[in-house]
Amino acid sequence: MGFLQAFWVYLVQSAPYLMLGLLLSGFVRQWLSMDFIKKNLGQNSFIAVLKSTLIGIPLPLCSCAVVPTAVTLKKSGASNGATSSFLIATPESGIDSIFMTYGLIGLPMALLRPIATFFSAVSAGLLQILFNPSEKGEVLESEGCCPRSSSSAASPARPSSPRSFGGGLYRALHYGFYELLRDLSVWLFIGLLLGAVIVYLVPEESFAGLSPNQGRLLILAFGIPFYICASATTPIAAALIMKGMSPGTALLLLLVGPATNISNLAILQKYIGTKGIVINVFSIAVMALAASFLADFLYDFFRWETVVHLTEDHLSSHSPLATGVTVLFCLLLANALKDEVRDWMGRKKLIR
Repeated sequence: MGFLQAFWVYLVQSAPYLMLGLLLSGFVRQWLSMDFIKKNLGQNSFIAVLKSTLIGIPLPLCSCAVVPTAVTLKKSGASNGATSSFLIATPESGIDSIFMTYGLIGLPMALLRPIATFFSAVSAGLLQILFNPSEKGEVLESEGCCPRSSSSAASPARPSSPRSFGGGLYRALHYGFYELLRDLSVWLFIGLLLGAVIVYLVPEESFAGLSPNQGRLLILAFGIPFYICASATTPIAAALIMKGMSPGTALLLLLVGPATNISNLAILQKYIGTKGIVINVFSIAVMALAASFLADFLYDFFRWETVVHLTEDHLSSHSPLATGVTVLFCLLLANALKDEVRDWMGRKKLIR
């Protein structure tokens, strides 16, 4: 398969699911208000941890965007446990990335990913309650937040106006297909590009000679300090599975890549402390490893199919509708990338 063919296969297979995920993400943002989140995350209890995890799993925010949101929650009185659960659950999963996982890797991985995220986030929240509890009544004073990743980062959810259904629908569509896609655009494009590069350049079964434990250590070494957003990790994980990496090791990448990176950890240390950061990284690594071993066992035991629809044979099997949706997605992605690059160039000029 040539490089352009591999890239197009990724686009055609993932675009319809990603477009559906972006659409649903817009409606989630309109329905789930920040006031609702604040009211449910203030208690230093298991219930608050559970709520923050369940809220965070479908919420469409990448790792960079979730940091200012979590800081806002912390300043509003959210406990360390609830804040940590939200910080882990939100970037590891999301409606958009779940649909994209289903499109590229299949239903089992699309189910395992949010389930593993749930246990990772809950375990971190419970450890925070036990070993790093928030002081009663603790509310941080308002001060400069960490840098925004986009104009929508600090306020991920606003309820639509009850006076205008059309206005709410417009805001949902604008958020999903422009604001959120712009947040994801650079990393999503890089992820699709890298996935196609791996398919094109890396020989078949290249990772078959690598033991699963060696693969897991490699993923942990690169996944924890460096950041790849949840949607961007999906095509990379699919390509690695095609080249012989075990599904469990790929799941490890899907979990640790989006959840941690050095810059965000440095920012968050100010709000939940060094002990809180250590607890979060420990929980992510341990629970992701456990999920990795379990995934390999389940795939072997049930003989589940791994990567689906990523071969040349499927190039001619896509419907005209899927092709049309892919073209629309490419236009939206190109527009988001254009605006992101323009703003980046503007920031560079201001710095100079």
